[in-house]
Amino acid sequence: MIETAFTPWQSLGGGVLIGLASVLLMLSVGRIMGATGVLAGIFAPASVADFSWRVALLLGMVTGPAVYWLVTGGMPEITVPASMPMLLIGGFIVGIGVTYGSGCTSGHGVCGMARLSPRSIAATLTFMATTAATVFVIRHVIGG
Repeated sequence: MIETAFTPWQSLGGGVLIGLASVLLMLSVGRIMGATGVLAGIFAPASVADFSWRVALLLGMVTGPAVYWLVTGGMPEITVPASMPMLLIGGFIVGIGVTYGSGCTSGHGVCGMARLSPRSIAATLTFMATTAATVFVIRHVIGG
């Protein structure tokens, strides 16, 4: 059975950093930090400035692990209890979900909820309910 580690301080730190990054992006560029929207905008930017902030944000996301390694001298051990085909299928399903849901958890759950957007509140409740149901089925029905 998969055991989930309880990491309150790391989770709090990560949440604070995501919230701070979201606020700073809104203050500096006037845009919402939804990861899928940022990525989609790379392929059809409105201007050079629009393209530039998107690339800078994505580079920050990609280079974050290198900064962690430089600061701590190592990387945390990560175990992914799924095969590559399952990861690809999961990624495809998430891609469909963010398309039909008009955004992802960062756009709706962090930024939209902070703005009290009814659409984002509904989307976030749907994400959370689906996640809870999926974990229940995988852990208690299927027995994974």
